[in-house]
Amino acid sequence: MGRGIPEAGLVTHPGFRGSPTVCPGAMEHERRKIRYAVIGLGNIAQVAILPAFASAAESSELVALVSGSREKLEVLGERYGVAERGGYAELEVVLKRARVDAVFIALPNSLHREFTERAARAGAHVLCEKPLAMTEEDCTAMIEATRLAGVKLMTAYRLHFEEANLRAIDIVRSGKLGQVRAFTSSFSHSVPPGDIRTSRELGGGALFDLGCYCINAARHLFREEPIEVVGASQQLGEGPAQGVDESTTATLRFPSGGVATFTVSQGLATVASYRITGTRGDLRVEQAYFYAGPIRHHLTIDGKTQEQTFEDRDQFAAQLVYFSRCIQEDTEPEPSGVEGLADVRVMQAIQRSAASGKAEALPPFARDRRPDLSQQIHRPRLGSSTPVHAASRDKG
Repeated sequence: MGRGIPEAGLVTHPGFRGSPTVCPGAMEHERRKIRYAVIGLGNIAQVAILPAFASAAESSELVALVSGSREKLEVLGERYGVAERGGYAELEVVLKRARVDAVFIALPNSLHREFTERAARAGAHVLCEKPLAMTEEDCTAMIEATRLAGVKLMTAYRLHFEEANLRAIDIVRSGKLGQVRAFTSSFSHSVPPGDIRTSRELGGGALFDLGCYCINAARHLFREEPIEVVGASQQLGEGPAQGVDESTTATLRFPSGGVATFTVSQGLATVASYRITGTRGDLRVEQAYFYAGPIRHHLTIDGKTQEQTFEDRDQFAAQLVYFSRCIQEDTEPEPSGVEGLADVRVMQAIQRSAASGKAEALPPFARDRRPDLSQQIHRPRLGSSTPVHAASRDKG
């Protein structure tokens, strides 16, 4: 297995060295398929990750399942033709027995570090659901664990391969909007009592569930890292969101003068949109963060508006194809562990600001790589199946 190369230019963590190579976006080679284990069989794994292997079949093969539920292992193993299955305590045995190359971690946020470190020690590359972890310390430990093991770590930012969001970045870079100065976003939905996103112990809360999408979009549209944040959170002692933020609003200030403001909530009606505004025009993106259904652009320049619809596609299959190529070609993923860390450090600063009522300064944090249109991967959605005891509240 190829050795992962940490991204250069990380100011706040000078121990990371190396010069990354960008993963080619369109090279198709006849290579051995990358053998995957999916760890955690909750809702997102069942409705999106497991079905995605059919659309990523040219490079990625599902060979093992790991879960705390014996029923899920049996039913899903039969459904997808996966013979190698086991519980969490059996992880290393399952990975070895199935000759696994890579794992897709789809566990609650608070478990990402533990299972990344275990998989890395077992010699498996790691594709980890967002957010990468709950703290900068955990992110750094995961990056170091995979580096020492000589395996790759990719943060599962599916929108880094999705055309509508990559074209938004391209529109900003083209200068069509003039000098971009403002980003606003809303991302919300309503979750039921008992959902894992309402659990403090499992890393719940609106900010860590949804906020990373808004932060990630703002960072790449401005092509800068924020230098100051102000946050305000609403935490409820009653109802579904006990001990975590039901809603958070934050303002991010960037070095060039741009300002990003967003609100995320797990107690409001479903909304997923952002708007980037410049001196000549603006771009509004609707359904921006969804993994199913079309995404729509509303581009207004000098008072004239054009609309474009980007049809539904399998964003999870695109992630698998991309990560498998990186392993096959021994190149560093663009949404690396460092990319995951970049958002977690901002979310932690927002939490500190919300607690203190004061603005929170962020130390410099350089990023040499950003997503662009060369990473666009289109794979059709081939449908999904009925989940097995996997409401959104399920723990895997």
